[in-house]
Amino acid sequence: MADYSVQNKKAWEYNAYEFWLEHSGTPIERAKMDMENPTKMLRRYADYFDAYAGVKVANICGSCGKKAVPLAILGAEVTVFDISEDNKKYALETAAAANVDINFEVCDILDINTDKYGNYFDVVFMEGGVLHYFHNIDEFMSIMYSLLKDGGKMICSDFHPFTKISDILNFEQPAMSYFSTDIFEGEMAHARFFEKKIREQMPKCVYRKYTISEIINSVINSGFILKGFDEHPAWTNEKIPGEFTVTAIK
Repeated sequence: MADYSVQNKKAWEYNAYEFWLEHSGTPIERAKMDMENPTKMLRRYADYFDAYAGVKVANICGSCGKKAVPLAILGAEVTVFDISEDNKKYALETAAAANVDINFEVCDILDINTDKYGNYFDVVFMEGGVLHYFHNIDEFMSIMYSLLKDGGKMICSDFHPFTKISDILNFEQPAMSYFSTDIFEGEMAHARFFEKKIREQMPKCVYRKYTISEIINSVINSGFILKGFDEHPAWTNEKIPGEFTVTAIK
């Protein structure tokens, strides 16, 4: 595990289970919402899936299972890869409450067992801000490529690179040059929801943010066939981009 991954793991296991209980409800409450309308719980990402039943999905940095459980309810065979044991606990309890099974591998994404999972998945899916946790995007994309079967699809949704130059999404993270390649320490995504005393004690994450060209070129150079690059409005201001979704085929 990379040194920066060790630090990120500490951040993502700091009161994470308690955070999900407070902000997403108990696993039983969350499962009820997932079962009532799993497609709605997938939000815009549902538009990028061609099918669900029997589809093997790798949910990269799948966090507390907020998308893995709805996918499983819809019939997908989901494996979550995430660095946090607390996230695993909440995800598996929610899946059990929803009467579905998900597989959850706690690991550094760069250390995924490709002997076991290489050429295994029909879809590799990630959302909610993933790329900035990895300091070598080419290494990350090559692993995504290796996980997919021939003809498999990658759905990569992330924060728009415009967030490098402005705190568009109100994450209270520093702005920088759009073309900066700096690695920097910053609070994990949920820190702003904690009271000041706890927030000051929380471990920091170590980030590297990318430009649009770095992301697209990495997808292409890893061997993928780029199928689309969609930009989505920020939830804070619909006039500016806040997220994007890349789709690509192996």
